[in-house]
Amino acid sequence: MNVQVIAGPDGTVLWTSWALPGSTHDLTAARIWGILRELDAAGILTLADKGYQGAEAAVVLLP
Repeated sequence: MNVQVIAGPDGTVLWTSWALPGSTHDLTAARIWGILRELDAAGILTLADKGYQGAEAAVVLLP
């Protein structure tokens, strides 16, 4: 399953999505839930792994 999680800098879980099928790509799941759009609108820089490459929001890809 694919569950998206938003956590604070200290690791505190702030939000979790409902589960999507495991075959759902991470970026697709983020778009379904509107996560990146909302974080971008709030001016929050988002750290993400390479599964979010191509995101249109302010995302910093981790190595």
